[in-house]
Amino acid sequence: MDYLPQLLTLSGIILLACASPGPDFVAITSQALSDRRSGVFTGLGITCAVAIWACLAVFGFGLLVQQFVWLYESIRMAGAVYLVYLGVRMLIGALRHQADAQDITEAPRMSIGQSWRRGFLVGITNPKTATFFATLFVTLLPVGAPLWVYAAVVAVVVCITALWMCLLASCFSISAVRRAYARIRRPIDALMGAALVGLGVRMAASR
Repeated sequence: MDYLPQLLTLSGIILLACASPGPDFVAITSQALSDRRSGVFTGLGITCAVAIWACLAVFGFGLLVQQFVWLYESIRMAGAVYLVYLGVRMLIGALRHQADAQDITEAPRMSIGQSWRRGFLVGITNPKTATFFATLFVTLLPVGAPLWVYAAVVAVVVCITALWMCLLASCFSISAVRRAYARIRRPIDALMGAALVGLGVRMAASR
Protein backbone atom coordinates (compact mmCIF):
# COMPACT_ATOMS: atom_id res chain seq x y z
CA MET A 1 0.00 0.00 0.00
CA ASP A 2 2.72 2.47 -0.99
CA TYR A 3 0.08 4.80 -2.38
CA LEU A 4 -2.11 4.89 0.75
CA PRO A 5 -0.73 8.26 2.00
CA GLN A 6 -1.49 9.86 -1.36
CA LEU A 7 -5.01 8.43 -1.39
CA LEU A 8 -5.67 9.65 2.15
CA THR A 9 -4.35 13.12 1.32
CA LEU A 10 -6.46 13.25 -1.79
CA SER A 11 -9.54 12.16 0.18
CA GLY A 12 -9.07 15.04 2.62
CA ILE A 13 -8.65 17.57 -0.18
CA ILE A 14 -11.74 16.29 -2.02
CA LEU A 15 -13.82 16.52 1.17
CA LEU A 16 -12.70 20.11 1.75
CA ALA A 17 -13.46 20.97 -1.88
CA CYS A 18 -16.97 19.49 -1.54
CA ALA A 19 -17.62 21.42 1.67
CA SER A 20 -16.61 24.80 0.24
CA PRO A 21 -19.65 26.87 -0.87
CA GLY A 22 -20.16 27.21 -4.59
CA PRO A 23 -22.62 26.51 -7.43
CA ASP A 24 -23.00 22.88 -6.32
CA PHE A 25 -24.03 23.90 -2.80
CA VAL A 26 -26.61 26.41 -3.99
CA ALA A 27 -28.04 24.05 -6.63
CA ILE A 28 -28.53 21.20 -4.15
CA THR A 29 -29.87 23.20 -1.20
CA SER A 30 -32.33 25.14 -3.35
CA GLN A 31 -33.84 21.84 -4.52
CA ALA A 32 -33.64 19.99 -1.20
CA LEU A 33 -35.57 22.72 0.64
CA SER A 34 -38.59 21.90 -1.52
CA ASP A 35 -38.10 18.17 -2.01
CA ARG A 36 -35.49 15.76 -0.64
CA ARG A 37 -35.59 13.54 -3.72
CA SER A 38 -34.92 16.49 -6.02
CA GLY A 39 -32.00 17.54 -3.86
CA VAL A 40 -30.51 14.05 -3.79
CA PHE A 41 -30.77 13.55 -7.55
CA THR A 42 -29.37 17.01 -8.18
CA GLY A 43 -26.42 15.93 -6.06
CA LEU A 44 -26.10 12.67 -7.96
CA GLY A 45 -26.11 14.58 -11.24
CA ILE A 46 -23.25 16.73 -9.95
CA THR A 47 -21.46 13.56 -8.83
CA CYS A 48 -21.72 12.07 -12.32
CA ALA A 49 -20.24 15.24 -13.79
CA VAL A 50 -17.41 15.17 -11.24
CA ALA A 51 -16.76 11.51 -12.09
CA ILE A 52 -16.42 12.42 -15.77
CA TRP A 53 -14.00 15.27 -15.01
CA ALA A 54 -11.98 13.00 -12.73
CA CYS A 55 -11.75 10.28 -15.41
CA LEU A 56 -10.76 12.83 -18.04
CA ALA A 57 -8.12 14.24 -15.71
CA VAL A 58 -6.63 10.74 -15.34
CA PHE A 59 -6.24 10.64 -19.12
CA GLY A 60 -4.77 14.12 -19.26
CA PHE A 61 -7.80 16.01 -20.59
CA GLY A 62 -7.67 18.41 -17.66
CA LEU A 63 -4.22 19.50 -18.76
CA LEU A 64 -5.54 20.00 -22.29
CA VAL A 65 -8.25 22.27 -20.91
CA GLN A 66 -5.51 24.30 -19.25
CA GLN A 67 -3.45 24.48 -22.44
CA PHE A 68 -6.18 25.29 -24.96
CA VAL A 69 -7.61 28.62 -23.95
CA TRP A 70 -10.55 28.48 -26.36
CA LEU A 71 -11.72 25.16 -24.89
CA TYR A 72 -11.50 26.41 -21.32
CA GLU A 73 -13.26 29.66 -22.24
CA SER A 74 -16.07 27.85 -24.08
CA ILE A 75 -16.83 25.58 -21.13
CA ARG A 76 -16.50 28.46 -18.68
CA MET A 77 -18.90 30.72 -20.54
CA ALA A 78 -21.44 27.92 -20.97
CA GLY A 79 -21.33 27.31 -17.22
CA ALA A 80 -21.64 31.02 -16.45
CA VAL A 81 -24.68 31.40 -18.70
CA TYR A 82 -26.38 28.36 -17.16
CA LEU A 83 -25.81 29.58 -13.60
CA VAL A 84 -27.19 33.01 -14.44
CA TYR A 85 -30.19 31.35 -16.09
CA LEU A 86 -30.94 29.29 -12.96
CA GLY A 87 -30.45 32.33 -10.73
CA VAL A 88 -32.77 34.55 -12.78
CA ARG A 89 -35.46 31.85 -12.69
CA MET A 90 -35.23 31.69 -8.90
CA LEU A 91 -35.37 35.49 -8.60
CA ILE A 92 -38.44 35.65 -10.81
CA GLY A 93 -40.10 32.91 -8.76
CA ALA A 94 -39.28 34.74 -5.51
CA LEU A 95 -40.86 37.95 -6.82
CA ARG A 96 -44.02 36.27 -8.10
CA HIS A 97 -45.08 34.02 -5.26
CA GLN A 98 -46.02 34.47 -1.63
CA ALA A 99 -44.67 31.39 0.15
CA ASP A 100 -45.94 29.42 3.10
CA ALA A 101 -45.78 25.79 4.25
CA GLN A 102 -48.72 24.85 2.03
CA ASP A 103 -46.94 26.25 -1.04
CA ILE A 104 -43.99 23.96 -0.46
CA THR A 105 -46.19 20.91 -0.13
CA GLU A 106 -48.23 21.74 -3.21
CA ALA A 107 -45.43 23.12 -5.38
CA PRO A 108 -44.77 21.07 -8.52
CA ARG A 109 -41.76 18.85 -7.96
CA MET A 110 -39.04 18.24 -10.48
CA SER A 111 -38.82 14.72 -11.84
CA ILE A 112 -35.81 12.53 -11.13
CA GLY A 113 -34.53 13.13 -14.63
CA GLN A 114 -34.94 16.90 -14.42
CA SER A 115 -33.20 17.05 -11.06
CA TRP A 116 -30.32 14.87 -12.24
CA ARG A 117 -29.95 16.89 -15.44
CA ARG A 118 -29.84 20.18 -13.55
CA GLY A 119 -27.09 18.89 -11.26
CA PHE A 120 -25.16 17.36 -14.15
CA LEU A 121 -25.23 20.60 -16.16
CA VAL A 122 -24.05 22.61 -13.16
CA GLY A 123 -21.15 20.21 -12.65
CA ILE A 124 -20.11 19.57 -16.24
CA THR A 125 -20.03 23.26 -17.21
CA ASN A 126 -17.47 24.13 -14.54
CA PRO A 127 -14.02 23.95 -16.20
CA LYS A 128 -12.32 24.70 -12.89
CA THR A 129 -13.25 21.17 -11.83
CA ALA A 130 -11.18 19.80 -14.71
CA THR A 131 -8.16 21.92 -13.91
CA PHE A 132 -8.55 21.19 -10.19
CA PHE A 133 -8.36 17.44 -10.73
CA ALA A 134 -5.62 17.70 -13.32
CA THR A 135 -3.45 19.75 -10.96
CA LEU A 136 -4.30 17.59 -7.96
CA PHE A 137 -3.52 14.30 -9.71
CA VAL A 138 -0.26 15.57 -11.19
CA THR A 139 0.80 16.87 -7.78
CA LEU A 140 -0.14 13.86 -5.68
CA LEU A 141 0.23 10.86 -7.97
CA PRO A 142 3.67 9.85 -9.22
CA VAL A 143 4.23 9.30 -12.92
CA GLY A 144 3.78 5.66 -13.89
CA ALA A 145 1.47 4.72 -11.03
CA PRO A 146 -0.34 1.39 -11.56
CA LEU A 147 -3.73 1.43 -13.23
CA TRP A 148 -5.46 0.32 -10.03
CA VAL A 149 -4.25 3.50 -8.32
CA TYR A 150 -6.00 5.70 -10.87
CA ALA A 151 -9.14 3.58 -10.60
CA ALA A 152 -8.99 3.91 -6.82
CA VAL A 153 -8.57 7.69 -7.11
CA VAL A 154 -11.68 8.02 -9.28
CA ALA A 155 -13.61 5.73 -6.93
CA VAL A 156 -12.58 7.83 -3.92
CA VAL A 157 -13.62 11.03 -5.68
CA VAL A 158 -17.01 9.60 -6.64
CA CYS A 159 -17.75 8.09 -3.22
CA ILE A 160 -16.82 11.19 -1.23
CA THR A 161 -18.70 13.51 -3.58
CA ALA A 162 -21.84 11.36 -3.64
CA LEU A 163 -21.91 10.93 0.14
CA TRP A 164 -21.41 14.63 0.76
CA MET A 165 -24.03 15.69 -1.78
CA CYS A 166 -26.62 13.25 -0.42
CA LEU A 167 -25.88 14.30 3.17
CA LEU A 168 -26.26 17.95 2.20
CA ALA A 169 -29.58 17.28 0.48
CA SER A 170 -30.84 15.26 3.46
CA CYS A 171 -29.89 17.97 5.97
CA PHE A 172 -31.67 20.72 4.05
CA SER A 173 -34.80 18.60 3.60
CA ILE A 174 -35.32 17.97 7.35
CA SER A 175 -38.83 18.98 8.42
CA ALA A 176 -37.63 21.64 10.87
CA VAL A 177 -35.43 23.21 8.23
CA ARG A 178 -38.24 23.15 5.67
CA ARG A 179 -40.70 24.71 8.12
CA ALA A 180 -38.26 27.50 8.83
CA TYR A 181 -37.74 27.89 5.11
CA ALA A 182 -41.52 28.09 4.54
CA ARG A 183 -41.68 31.20 6.72
CA ILE A 184 -38.93 33.02 4.85
CA ARG A 185 -39.06 31.35 1.44
CA ARG A 186 -39.13 34.49 -0.70
CA PRO A 187 -36.00 36.12 0.75
CA ILE A 188 -34.19 32.76 0.78
CA ASP A 189 -35.10 32.08 -2.85
CA ALA A 190 -34.07 35.60 -3.75
CA LEU A 191 -30.77 35.16 -1.89
CA MET A 192 -30.03 31.84 -3.59
CA GLY A 193 -31.03 33.23 -6.98
CA ALA A 194 -28.75 36.21 -6.46
CA ALA A 195 -25.98 33.85 -5.35
CA LEU A 196 -26.30 31.81 -8.55
CA VAL A 197 -26.29 34.94 -10.68
CA GLY A 198 -23.27 36.22 -8.77
CA LEU A 199 -21.44 32.92 -9.18
CA GLY A 200 -22.24 32.94 -12.90
CA VAL A 201 -20.98 36.51 -13.30
CA ARG A 202 -17.87 35.66 -11.29
CA MET A 203 -17.21 32.60 -13.45
CA ALA A 204 -17.63 34.68 -16.62
CA ALA A 205 -15.31 37.40 -15.32
CA SER A 206 -12.63 35.09 -13.92
CA ARG A 207 -9.55 34.13 -15.90
